[in-house]
Amino acid sequence: VKRRGDLLIVLRRGRLFTDSIAGGGMRPVSMVNAYPPDADVSSDWYDEMLVSGPYVVVIGYSYRRGGTEVNRFKLSPEGRLTYLDTYQIRSSDYYSDRNYASRLVGTRLVLYAPLPLYSNDDLLDVLPAMRKWTGQQAFDDGFQRTAQAGDIYVAAGMKRRPEGISTLHTLTTCDLTAARMQCDSIGVLGPESRTFYASTRAMYLWVTDADMYAQNDDRGRRGPPSATVYRLPFQGGGPPGAIGVRGAPFDQFSFREDAAAGVLNVLVFSQGGGDAMWQARFTTGAAALLTIPLRRFGDGSTEAPASAYRGLPGISEDTDQIRNRFAGDYLLYTASADYVTGPCTVCETPSNFSGVTRLVAVPVRGGPLTMIGLPQEASRIELMGADAVIIGSQGPDLVFSAITLPPVSVPGAGRPAIADTYVSSGAAESEARSHGFFYRPDPGSPGGISGLLGLPVERERDGQSAYIDNAAAVMFLRRAERRFSDFGELASGAPTAGDDACVVSCVDWYGNARPIFIGSRVFALMGYELVEGDATGNRIREVGRLDFTPPPRTDEK
Repeated sequence: VKRRGDLLIVLRRGRLFTDSIAGGGMRPVSMVNAYPPDADVSSDWYDEMLVSGPYVVVIGYSYRRGGTEVNRFKLSPEGRLTYLDTYQIRSSDYYSDRNYASRLVGTRLVLYAPLPLYSNDDLLDVLPAMRKWTGQQAFDDGFQRTAQAGDIYVAAGMKRRPEGISTLHTLTTCDLTAARMQCDSIGVLGPESRTFYASTRAMYLWVTDADMYAQNDDRGRRGPPSATVYRLPFQGGGPPGAIGVRGAPFDQFSFREDAAAGVLNVLVFSQGGGDAMWQARFTTGAAALLTIPLRRFGDGSTEAPASAYRGLPGISEDTDQIRNRFAGDYLLYTASADYVTGPCTVCETPSNFSGVTRLVAVPVRGGPLTMIGLPQEASRIELMGADAVIIGSQGPDLVFSAITLPPVSVPGAGRPAIADTYVSSGAAESEARSHGFFYRPDPGSPGGISGLLGLPVERERDGQSAYIDNAAAVMFLRRAERRFSDFGELASGAPTAGDDACVVSCVDWYGNARPIFIGSRVFALMGYELVEGDATGNRIREVGRLDFTPPPRTDEK
């Protein structure tokens, strides 16, 4: 869901909807298919949406037509949607359960796409390319290159082990406002395994050779680096840079570019599979905080020195509980308590160290670590102003652990610690991705530590936990003086999913509920329902409900 003025634009199950919240009310305005007319979309998925001015862009992947699909729509001031055109960009499947393929930088769309390389390929036919969809092309017809051979780069370190190169990783930028969308691409070569992160100035791509995890030979000598991190500046920023590195990050939250300090910070583990598909969950091994000065990015012939890695407690086995986030002065990461290993001679271990999960708080610019025991599994780390919250399950319940993060630069400010724990009985998260959580600081709250948070949840019904399509609710917690209190829920009025005649993308991969804060107004978007709540009292109270379920289709198509 995106917002433009008094309009909410919703992408759901292969359709685009606009709902107006003007004048303090709610009303449906427009609905269109999110894909090109007369296209066979039976093998397509439409997962991402971006809004730039009057342009709405839906990003999908088509197995039938081959490649990334970009569908443009025009949004009128009244909220009417009009289909404009569709473009296809040559790519392999880019899906990640942790990350997204698209970013928006100003009015420019930025797309990541992998292109596998095979020994029988004509390499010129593998170069990034795009075509405008007319509804008539055969699978390979009409593609025009968006990059030339001189736009493809390979780190010098990669040239020394060409057997590890299996994928052309591409970054395509497009002008969304052009009458005919114009795109340019650059590409870098490397292994298939990848994790990418976008700052406001560049995209970073970390590629890891899974066959090169052995770092030392039989005499203990340090072997060649197992990975390369590329820095691909956005429009006008110059050619890519690269540097040799070791290990692998967990996901995009493992990165933070610190432009003021001129460095890139990355949490790395000695083994990892990148963020393609569900590979991030196989991350394990020794851990370190890697700090790379941006000036060190060159042709990739050098590698980050051993002194650039700060050793941290590692992870002994694969676990779904790894979560990580940069927050204020700290890097935070979690894992199952039984799996956390490695040196912690400078860790503070508070008296509440028992628990099923370990939270490691690392001062990014130096200082002793703090290791905290948490009572719950960890499914997300989110920010609440200057503090953080760890959310996860403890048996049948959902637990919120608020973490204070004192500024490192203030003498005597203390160490990170659990400020409060709140338990919601019989609840579970219905959305694991970061955009399922929202926090609105109270006006005038120092550091934004007091405010209102919302999170999609599902609860058991008739003794069974319903699938996320049907059981959504949005729960709200008030935080004041660093203490949580129950603020109530806005719940779906549809206990079972009706027939919406969906024809494409008919699975809610990313959940179906969102808390939305707009000024003083609070909404819960749950499936095809938009519910408004009054948050001025001690508990949220429903004051309006809009159902924008699409009507049954009138023909087989």
